[in-house]
Amino acid sequence: MATNQPAGGNINVSNLPVNGWTRRDRPCDACRRRKSRCIIPQDTETCIMCQSRSEQCTFIQNPQRRKRRRVEDESSPDAAKPRSPDADRSGQPKPPINDYTSLPGPSLLKQTLGLQNRQHGQYLGQTSEYDVRLINLSPFNGRGEHVSMPGTLRRVSPNVHFIMKSESQAEVDDELANLDLVESIVQPHGRALVDLYFRIIHPSFPIFDKKVFLEKYGRTHREFTPPVLAAVYILALNWWSYTPELVNLPKPDIQKLEQLAPAMMSVVLNRPKLSTVQAGLLLLQRPDGDSWALTGQLVAVAQNLGLHLDCSKWKIPEWERSLRKRLAWGLFMQDKWGSLTHGRPSLIHSEDWSVRPVEARDFPETAEDDDEEEGSSDIETGRLTFIHMISLTEILKEILGTFFTVKAMAQLSSDSENAMKLTLELAKPIQLKLKEWHSKLPKSLAVGETRARKLSSTGSLHLAYFAAEVTLHRAIIRFDSTHMDEQLRHITRNAAKARLTSAIDFVGKLEPAHLQSFWYFASKVNLAIIGTFGSLLWATSDNPEEAEFYKSQLAEYRWTLRVSSKAAEFMKFTVGMLDSSPVFVKEGGSKTTTPSMPRDPPAQEPTQEPVPERIQHDQDKQELDQMKYGVNEVSPSVGTSTENAFQYDQDISGTAMAVADTRPAWSGLANNVNFSTGDIQDWSLDQLYNFENFQSVEDIFASRRFIEEYDETGNNFAGF
Repeated sequence: MATNQPAGGNINVSNLPVNGWTRRDRPCDACRRRKSRCIIPQDTETCIMCQSRSEQCTFIQNPQRRKRRRVEDESSPDAAKPRSPDADRSGQPKPPINDYTSLPGPSLLKQTLGLQNRQHGQYLGQTSEYDVRLINLSPFNGRGEHVSMPGTLRRVSPNVHFIMKSESQAEVDDELANLDLVESIVQPHGRALVDLYFRIIHPSFPIFDKKVFLEKYGRTHREFTPPVLAAVYILALNWWSYTPELVNLPKPDIQKLEQLAPAMMSVVLNRPKLSTVQAGLLLLQRPDGDSWALTGQLVAVAQNLGLHLDCSKWKIPEWERSLRKRLAWGLFMQDKWGSLTHGRPSLIHSEDWSVRPVEARDFPETAEDDDEEEGSSDIETGRLTFIHMISLTEILKEILGTFFTVKAMAQLSSDSENAMKLTLELAKPIQLKLKEWHSKLPKSLAVGETRARKLSSTGSLHLAYFAAEVTLHRAIIRFDSTHMDEQLRHITRNAAKARLTSAIDFVGKLEPAHLQSFWYFASKVNLAIIGTFGSLLWATSDNPEEAEFYKSQLAEYRWTLRVSSKAAEFMKFTVGMLDSSPVFVKEGGSKTTTPSMPRDPPAQEPTQEPVPERIQHDQDKQELDQMKYGVNEVSPSVGTSTENAFQYDQDISGTAMAVADTRPAWSGLANNVNFSTGDIQDWSLDQLYNFENFQSVEDIFASRRFIEEYDETGNNFAGF
């Protein structure tokens, strides 16, 4: 039991990567008697179970004959487990419920499709071995079910069927053991943490049905899956001090939960339930929990559950139809913003997505359900934040699909002379959509609209908006070159400047109510994207005055983030990135000259004399010295060190170096820089891009050959 993982998926903690936990070759005597997993933290001699019961942890008794424990035998002394508050009052842990349909009394869970307790369902696709026409020949009962092999067929609409499969006894036993382990880590504060979660996180990230969750938790913690229970506790522990009765008590060890959660998650991936997607999305919201691999797994699980389909006419409870829509859009946002921050192709495609937009009726809680306790989040503001985050994500999807797919980048690169013209034509309608999105934001979502002693999650929404804006301008600025028409270049760089300064001003307006609230997972990298965009504008400045302006802006941005990070630790990542940026590292933080942009070559360029060997050696040394300047911060967008990012040529002085190429090291920048979209509140679109007569722009392109020597590797700026 101590060395082998049971078939059902009991977590063998010794196999968890880099978590500092070990297990002995055999369980201790007490855990063996209870037939529970024996887990011993590193550098201690007592297992978790014995610690929680203040018992002596011994390894003396001989092993007993193996015998399968019957789940029904909950009254046996050998079955003693850490209990939920509900179980403590009765003296015994409550038995698990195998089928909510047979649950006595009223329950929201009767007829549920995706949250059955000891069974799971999988969507039967149109090209699988099952055919809809043949399935419909089966004699379905009044509940839309037909018992067959290898499971029970369930029809939720004439053309949509699922196959329901029961979980094995071994799987159930292991799941119960894992649930009890999770509960033992936070005991006796489980219910207080659940309340914290629904007060602060749930309003702006409503991927649960609160009444359903509390109905289940009111009976026992054993009605959940281990990863979803652990994920709720992990996030809620970040606001431990926001409950008066908890603030002066010892805080449970969140690291233990975080070490167990990934392995518990891997166990349930092949038994898809709505709770599997819920758990994964919550784990991805942790400051250091973002994972593109897990996002991909969740998309696959969601497809197994039919979350990508329109469920509005399915024969399932109304609350579950609404939950499915909110959960599906939550995963949609995870995919698109993860695609942005990781620089990866999106996993969800329009051709296979028929989920309808969320409506007011899809949110069961209203303003009347607001928790008036100090430090709670406003339900109505949270609902609007979630809805508008979805619509912003749909615009982001268009930005990524228009400019940063492999095909789109190849098409723009193939016609470098017209790349800027085509980019502006493609960007204009998207820019107008962003402008309209911002103009239609309700007043309650304005950054300055906060309530006394209430947290506000609107900061995450506005930051995402600025990230979307910056990403769009990144697509334009990547074709920035002094070969362009001077007037056109002035327009594009001024537009980029306006977006950067607006984004920095926004961060400076954040209040404690924003900083202490729940922030969407992409916020950490979105802040870094703004900083990187500013660094790019600094690096491509035409003169010292322009470079000094951007350096000053970035210095103010870094200072604001450094001060704010005391209340929002995820901001420290961008502070570290800027500290390592060549904007501040180069020449001790002083910049007297600028990296030169490529200039138009003269009509007749004289042949240059060969560079003497000594001078060439000095130039090679100069290039090697540049490698010292780079960002070595671990980037969540790639999961590895982004070495040698922001590589630009150092300032060159002296006539001996006059023949050196002083253009920026575009290839180094292209492979390492990560930007993200950003939005501005002071819209100057009409003056910058909204040409009344685009023919005038075409005249500019016709009269000037630009980007004629554009470095092809510069097209990799997108990082996708």
